[in-house]
Amino acid sequence: MVHDERKTHGGWLNRTVLGVGITSALGDIAHESATVVLPGFMAVLGIPAAALGAIEGFADAVSSFTKLGAGYLSDRLGHRKPIVVLGYALTAVAQGLFALASGWGFILLGRTLAWLGRGIRGPIRDAILAESITREAQGRAFGFHRAADTLGAVIGPLLGVGFLTLFQGMSFHDSAAPFRLVFWITLIPGFLSVLSFGFLVKDGDRAPNSRLRFWATVRDLPAGFRRYLIAVGIFGVGDFAHTLLILAATQILTPRMGVVRAAQFAAMLYVLRNVVYTAASFPIGVLADRIGHRRILVVGYLVGAIMAGGLAAAFFFHSQSLLLLVAVFVLAGFYIAVQDTLEATLTSILTEEHLRGTAYGALGTVNGVGDFFSSTMVGAMWTLVGPEFGFGIAALLMAVGTYFMARRVRGE
Repeated sequence: MVHDERKTHGGWLNRTVLGVGITSALGDIAHESATVVLPGFMAVLGIPAAALGAIEGFADAVSSFTKLGAGYLSDRLGHRKPIVVLGYALTAVAQGLFALASGWGFILLGRTLAWLGRGIRGPIRDAILAESITREAQGRAFGFHRAADTLGAVIGPLLGVGFLTLFQGMSFHDSAAPFRLVFWITLIPGFLSVLSFGFLVKDGDRAPNSRLRFWATVRDLPAGFRRYLIAVGIFGVGDFAHTLLILAATQILTPRMGVVRAAQFAAMLYVLRNVVYTAASFPIGVLADRIGHRRILVVGYLVGAIMAGGLAAAFFFHSQSLLLLVAVFVLAGFYIAVQDTLEATLTSILTEEHLRGTAYGALGTVNGVGDFFSSTMVGAMWTLVGPEFGFGIAALLMAVGTYFMARRVRGE
């Protein structure tokens, strides 16, 4: 096993942890600035909800399979940092493709390229982060990372909505032009994230391991970790992309506010979701370090199921309640904070360092496959039957995943 001296010297908030946090914040400013205005852009172009669900699902699937391969490659080569830098660069470039779109094709291409970059960098970045701190501080380090990441996710939507509002006050012949300008602006923080990771993050020296074989490496992952992935996967099949939350809020509020104001209000609800995510991530990590990571993860999963059920109820009862929507987005922010912080933390705890890139890749693959099915299912059910059915099925699947994770907690 590789020994990294950074684990034995100094506190947990070292240069690598701080650098990863700054990079993720910049990356999410770029990503979320585009994400928050994307549903409205697609509505202006006349692209239906089913297309958004399919685009998100396909992009998630590409990302998920990339994660496993990228994680294994980093374990085999012994070098992680250059691969992560490449991933951030791909995501930055992808944002500009939205600005060129006149239909769903370029949006699909841009979203796929962006998630390809996320798939390449995600598991390897998490492996670098896990190897930079002690086992006892895993929850705090990952909680700090998620908080920094989501701080960018708070700033990003605010910038996206702010620039969109500013540009809509200008005179354009094309109603999509304000959205396109927002997409161009996202290139700035996107490329800053590339520079940040390149200059701030340190990666421990490790020897290449050319003897590693892909399937043999996957089979060598601990049995306890594989059982853990089963529960994660079941929950993930119901865990739809949260761009659908923005679209749902927009549709619910449009009869009351009109489409443009509804889209802006939905974007601000998404900002609220990200504020909750940011505020909760680090305290969740600290609490989990003290009382148990899996127990807190079960609570987060249960909150996710309640959130999806609440959204299904809003559509079923034709509710236009702002209070209900606020509750849905607050619950969404909380459960995502738990999920993102503790799924990554448990992956580090349940695996050994020489296979950690592969382990994070496997986690990403399981989540990505689940996202593909959940986002596609919710989008298709929304268009063909009704949104209440799509979100209702998602809630049921998330509840089943919670049950399986709870059984695992009692068993270990």
